[in-house]
Amino acid sequence: MTERDERETLRQAALDRLHVVDSPEERAYDDITRLAADVCGTPMALISLSDHERQWFKSRVGIQVQELPRENSFCSHALLTPHDVMVIEDTAKDDRFASHPLVTGTPHIRFYAGAPLLTQAGHAMGAICVVDTVPRQLDAKQLQTLQFMAQQVMVMLESREPPGTTPVKSPN
Repeated sequence: MTERDERETLRQAALDRLHVVDSPEERAYDDITRLAADVCGTPMALISLSDHERQWFKSRVGIQVQELPRENSFCSHALLTPHDVMVIEDTAKDDRFASHPLVTGTPHIRFYAGAPLLTQAGHAMGAICVVDTVPRQLDAKQLQTLQFMAQQVMVMLESREPPGTTPVKSPN
């Protein structure tokens, strides 16, 4: 097993312990998602979690779909640099996303910013992200606030773990 495969196995196990994927909507998460959209001035915001095959939305504002295949996920890219907010100011000018089906088709994403959701053990579960149909920038305060929201989402998610659970450390 490669280090990357081991890291993915541990990440998926950490996500599974949270018992959150496919759970019902919860107002506390929806409040944070609405706040993210408001603070960043975007029409769409999501709390997404990435499992083996899909990106599932625990909460969403301005978008109707509940999940996407992982290979169509912007957030999967954000997880590659888990300690940084990933910002794509204009997806049409970014080689990774210019021909992406969500850029060229509905909902015509032109802006994305995602703050990874990190467990205490360092596993990236997903991201809280804001999305727009026009290019834009976020200022330093907006980016910092998005990171603070990601931390609060993780506090809420990790409170779901059974008492006495020992987090598995991410191999670095």
